[in-house]
Amino acid sequence: MTGMRVHVVSDVHGASDALARAGEGADALIVLGDLVDYIDYRDPTGGILGRVLGPGVSTEFARLRTEGGRDQLIGFIRDAWARLPDAPAVLEDAVREQYDRLFGALTAPTYAIPGNVDMPRLWPRYARPGLTLADGQVLEIGGLRFGFVGGAPLPPGTEPRSSGPWTPHLLRADEFTAAVKGLDRVDVLCSHVPPAVPELAFDVVTRRAEASSADLLDVVHRDRPRAALFGHVHQPLAPRVRVGRTECVNVGHFRATGTPYVLRF
Repeated sequence: MTGMRVHVVSDVHGASDALARAGEGADALIVLGDLVDYIDYRDPTGGILGRVLGPGVSTEFARLRTEGGRDQLIGFIRDAWARLPDAPAVLEDAVREQYDRLFGALTAPTYAIPGNVDMPRLWPRYARPGLTLADGQVLEIGGLRFGFVGGAPLPPGTEPRSSGPWTPHLLRADEFTAAVKGLDRVDVLCSHVPPAVPELAFDVVTRRAEASSADLLDVVHRDRPRAALFGHVHQPLAPRVRVGRTECVNVGHFRATGTPYVLRF
């Protein structure tokens, strides 16, 4: 099959109006995770943290995310959530409210995977004809084999830790490796985090290397797919890098741009 047009977005972070337009003119829409707007780094009153816990908590979280250590950040946000009665219910209600809008905005046939700030246990309730929850699968779209891997890996030897009621969708290194190695041959590799190429993983605003995966890079070398598509890094040092014949592309911070990446074949 030829003449396919696929739109790809990542890091939606609550932008439901733009998401409703993302599939216009496309044969299919691919969503590479981070639908939830947990924290709005530009507006401390926005996001779940700003609206539920207040702009002061959101501002301090953003500062610690850049300047503090992981333990300090986890301790701070756990204490902030602990001040709320029944914080888990409050958080889940806020996430469900966002998901109701976001999944309801999808129009084109959509293939979606969760990012590191998503709550994938809630996703099955939104499954319907035209919406495929694609994590861990290899699916044919327009005659090409698309492989999907959601979430983000933790460093080897690191265990997942909750921040109060909030547990990011971070997988142990061996779990993420198993998910990637479970993919058969792919023509297009779709993930939330980038392959482990330094220029793709480094964020020039946070001034740090964000999560990436050597296992995804192994698939690029193994299958030499047409493209490896991902998000996660909002301000990458390099938005795209060619590895062999494969174009590795950060499809962009959709909340900021409102513009999908277009894949034609």
